[in-house]
Amino acid sequence: MKESIKSPQLILEERKAVKLFLWSFYIVYLSFDILVYYILPKTLKSEKMGSPGEGLGYWIYVLLIILLPIAMWIAKKGNLYLVKYIYIFSYLGIDFINTLIIFVGNPKHYTSGHLIEVLFVLFCPIFVSKKYFWTVSIGMVGKYLILGLILHDFQVFISIVIYSILSAIAYVMLIRFYSYIKSLTNVHEELRKKEKLAVIGQMAAAIGHEIRNPLSSLKGFTQLQQERYPNTNDFYPIMIQEIDRINSIVNDLMYIGKPRAVKFEKASIEEIIAYTLSITQQQAERQGIKVETIMAGPLPPIDCDSNQLKQVFLNLIKNAIEAMPDGGCIKINVKVVEKQKMHISIQDEGCGIKDENILNLGEPFFTTKEDGTGLGLLVTNQIVKEHLGKLKIESEPEKGTSVEVILPIIHR
Repeated sequence: MKESIKSPQLILEERKAVKLFLWSFYIVYLSFDILVYYILPKTLKSEKMGSPGEGLGYWIYVLLIILLPIAMWIAKKGNLYLVKYIYIFSYLGIDFINTLIIFVGNPKHYTSGHLIEVLFVLFCPIFVSKKYFWTVSIGMVGKYLILGLILHDFQVFISIVIYSILSAIAYVMLIRFYSYIKSLTNVHEELRKKEKLAVIGQMAAAIGHEIRNPLSSLKGFTQLQQERYPNTNDFYPIMIQEIDRINSIVNDLMYIGKPRAVKFEKASIEEIIAYTLSITQQQAERQGIKVETIMAGPLPPIDCDSNQLKQVFLNLIKNAIEAMPDGGCIKINVKVVEKQKMHISIQDEGCGIKDENILNLGEPFFTTKEDGTGLGLLVTNQIVKEHLGKLKIESEPEKGTSVEVILPIIHR
């Protein structure tokens, strides 16, 4: 569990884990001491294997009991994640001092260790924190290593081996927990995206057609007025352009609300890209943008819906053009990899995208453009997925963006 994340659900889970840990800590610690100091000596009818009177004696219990109200106070102050660290560092310090008092200057071999240390190690996966796991593992092994050097007793290396093995087991469990959490998180994100798309779909189904009809009328009347009075108003081309932009947004909404059935047919990628470039040529020339196309041919035909792929490359090339208002160069590179996949990369020299924004690209209504909607890339990504392909985006601020579309040549 990431301690930097303070969501209510994670805090609740941490609180449950801390409560379970505290109960287990005191029950295991006291039960083990009662077994070692009282039950075993009486059962075996032998001299005590140690006594609370040695070392720190009963002060160990006093110190550990004092930890409880301190931990509760810290938890109430909102520092719930610190409780487990307080206990591990406090135990290591208390046990280290107690061991030194007992065995320094004592000729008998080191025979300490406590079952609570096993609890510390095996409890790490419950907290789902790699930071805490490494703190416990290194702390336990480090304590015995230092004691071995101070006491000159190699028997402590037995404990080092044991806790190294236990740490390895705990680490495997921790990785599994992380894997489960990641899977659940991915499912949650996928459901959240589907909910957003469902809302957008309902909106599109309800108002899409109603917007389209008046748009067609507006565009028709505007074009008619422009033809009748070609030299009286310079705003007619702007009006037509804005009407086309609104219509493009409605088309994206309509696609998301009701995706079209994919009809796979053999098509030439050269013709698809050439068609897209013919549409965007005027806009590119107006902004002083040069387009370089490199085809590593001959290129085989691919199984695809050519109309949908035209929409994909239209969106991507328009994004590249809009990223360079002061001109530049767009490089389009098409090649076949391993005779199975078609790689089409579109690279611009525009403003680029920040790293924190790249992860959100493709989210409904997320955009880095002032007049954008975020729907174009969403539709693009959806079409590429329907073609069993992948969309990769790499960008560096002030240097440009590279978008790569990877498509299978044949759908099996």
